[in-house]
Amino acid sequence: MRDHRSRRERLRRRGVSVPALFVFAVAITLTIPLWLPIVLLVDVLRLRFRLPLARLLAFGVCWAWIEVVGVVRAFGTFVVGRATHHATQYRLMRWWSGALMRALQATTGITPRLEHGDALAGGNVVVLSRHASLADSLLSAWAIVVQADLWPRYVLKRELLFDPCLDIVGLRVPNHFLDREAADSDGEFAALRELSSGVGVGSAAVIFSEGTRANPIKRARALEKIAERDRARAERLGDLRRLLPPRPGGSAALVEGAPHADVVLAWHTGFDGLDSFAGIVAKLAKPLPPVRFVVHRVPRSEVPDGDAFVRWLDDQWLRMDAEVDAALTGAS
Repeated sequence: MRDHRSRRERLRRRGVSVPALFVFAVAITLTIPLWLPIVLLVDVLRLRFRLPLARLLAFGVCWAWIEVVGVVRAFGTFVVGRATHHATQYRLMRWWSGALMRALQATTGITPRLEHGDALAGGNVVVLSRHASLADSLLSAWAIVVQADLWPRYVLKRELLFDPCLDIVGLRVPNHFLDREAADSDGEFAALRELSSGVGVGSAAVIFSEGTRANPIKRARALEKIAERDRARAERLGDLRRLLPPRPGGSAALVEGAPHADVVLAWHTGFDGLDSFAGIVAKLAKPLPPVRFVVHRVPRSEVPDGDAFVRWLDDQWLRMDAEVDAALTGAS
């Protein structure tokens, strides 16, 4: 799906985000001699000998220049008339997500692995994924684009359009940037059905079914809201310990739009707690476990329609929650 807002608004947004990116990349690089000794001293004085603050800022330098190169390459594809050529744009997405993941590995030591990757083989799937950190879209892109070599169709929040690469390339290929404040939810669901209607061999539709990153406060609040409408469902999901209750509307719309696609349930561990600056620094201060991205494919014939889909999705989420809890408990 294209950005529903005007071309003028896109240009205005990019007129701010792209120059800001270039200024940030140059500034953070030129000031390395100033900030690096300071952050190293802060790490040492706080007895964080794994130097989490320094390594995080080192990733920030890498991120900035990968974004700059991505924007330049995206402009290059426009100049040569390949801006609307999906294969070209997906190759750029593959490079971008792979480069960011390599930078993350080099600077922070985070090492991802895809488990049961054959569940993604061939595509023609709707991926319903857990949401736990700021890096979930990168991790899923690494798994789906780099490892499984699929063309994804993402459902992402509209705020991510302020990332220049996601803005430019993300609007050149089929994606939908969800307006979470939209008064017309039916219109958003119709857009998701249209998005997934193009899913087939070699492609996947992807949504983070919880709608936001999980934490205990959000979990309790979500269950309270569900209880106001459906107490039985709230009680059914009351045993969740790691995941948020899934929001069935968007997931159901994607599944409905791709009636011949299987469903892939995806969860991951290792990025838990990476949902704020302080959380990231605290996580990097300790030895990091491998990042696991685990997928499970469900044949479409086993996925019910209508009201039964909500119960089925809840059951899958409870199963994933138990698996995530076991993985995290074992890792701790």
